[in-house]
Amino acid sequence: MRVAAYQAALPTAGSMGALEPIRTQVKRCEQEGIRILCCPEAVLGGLADYARDPSRFAIAAHTGMLKTVLSPLASDTVTSIIGFTELGEDGRLYNSAAVFHRGEISGVYRKLYPAIRRSVYSAGHEARVFEVDDLRFGIAICNDSNYPEPASLLAAQGATALFVPANNGLPQQKGGAGLVARSRACDVARAVENGMWVVRADVAGDAGGLISFGSSGIVDPEGVVVAAARPLSEDLLIAEIDTAGSRTSAMQACRTGRKSC
Repeated sequence: MRVAAYQAALPTAGSMGALEPIRTQVKRCEQEGIRILCCPEAVLGGLADYARDPSRFAIAAHTGMLKTVLSPLASDTVTSIIGFTELGEDGRLYNSAAVFHRGEISGVYRKLYPAIRRSVYSAGHEARVFEVDDLRFGIAICNDSNYPEPASLLAAQGATALFVPANNGLPQQKGGAGLVARSRACDVARAVENGMWVVRADVAGDAGGLISFGSSGIVDPEGVVVAAARPLSEDLLIAEIDTAGSRTSAMQACRTGRKSC
């Protein structure tokens, strides 16, 4: 199965401007036979921790609002994983990712470990698996991938791929190229520990006083980095992965524009 990680431009807090670029990537994926497109953490609206009024762009998934917002991304062949700020039924904010499949919300994953000590986000409580065709996969949002337990719980449920929507947009004094190396080390560790593919989609660039070098990458079950994004740039990574989760059959991967695949 062909999958892709979209390294999007770092969004400013409150901006929903990523919808059109994601739609462009969905159309491209349709043309190139890609079945799953992973987009960054909080790609819609940016991280609520840096917003003055996060309730202004939080989306209530349980009301049908999320389906309406994502409707421009509907595709018969491409399933999208989209990061957003969720307004829960309990009135709390969650750092979430939606699985948008054929115009419907297949499910929503809530980040288990909000990264900022006093985050406005509440923690999620469930590591759940999703299925598209013959691929069973899980999601771990950014900081979740620093902990071994979420990935191991997903692997125990039969997941052979882990998608990691990330947002390493940080203030200038905290952000840096070193975050890319640390993120890559986490992805390699999770891949090897669980014999699964790890597909990370980060943001890149600078906006609103934040910067992200972009840690997007794809790692095979043996820990080999088969694709890595250009720093500080929008990018699309593509890999053909083994849906059976074999540790020995890492298949061809490429970065669009670097070589054919």
